Amino acid sequence: MKVTKKKLLLVGCGMAFVLALLWTAHRNPNPLPPEARADHVLIEKSTRRLVLFRGSTVLKTYKVALGRVPLGPKQREGDKRTPEGSYIIDRRNNRSSFHRALHISYPTPKQMAAAAESGATAGGDIMIHGLRNGLGLIGAFHRITDWTAGCIAVTDAEIAEIWRAVEDGTPIEIAP
Repeated sequence: MKVTKKKLLLVGCGMAFVLALLWTAHRNPNPLPPEARADHVLIEKSTRRLVLFRGSTVLKTYKVALGRVPLGPKQREGDKRTPEGSYIIDRRNNRSSFHRALHISYPTPKQMAAAAESGATAGGDIMIHGLRNGLGLIGAFHRITDWTAGCIAVTDAEIAEIWRAVEDGTPIEIAP
């Protein structure tokens, strides 16, 4: 195959286009001010949104990806569902396989008992996290499909903001 200037130009333009798409998906427009602090978090599964609140004021809204089976509440370990209900952010993991992770206090004792009654375990390790380490350039493209094992995923830039704005002990509501 003969390489011509025209072919090189086309390849160069294609690469520039891909880089522009990645940059657009990776950036974080309208960043949250560093001093902003949320006093509660709402996840709306039906609209794939995470909302940070201070009182009744919306601080910022983020688009999210959920568990691979997004409809219905998590009932057992391995069902690929994102839980529903009232929880708290009970700890954070800066050494996660994903770019930062805020742990959600799922399961409740009632959820553990319900799972046990059906002969299963409720599972755990439900987090709000960024992208898998090393894949941060994917940016917003990760939201094309629900892909987690039950967690709530945002971009790396977004989890950095949420990490700063949400303290351990912050209530979180996960609505259908």
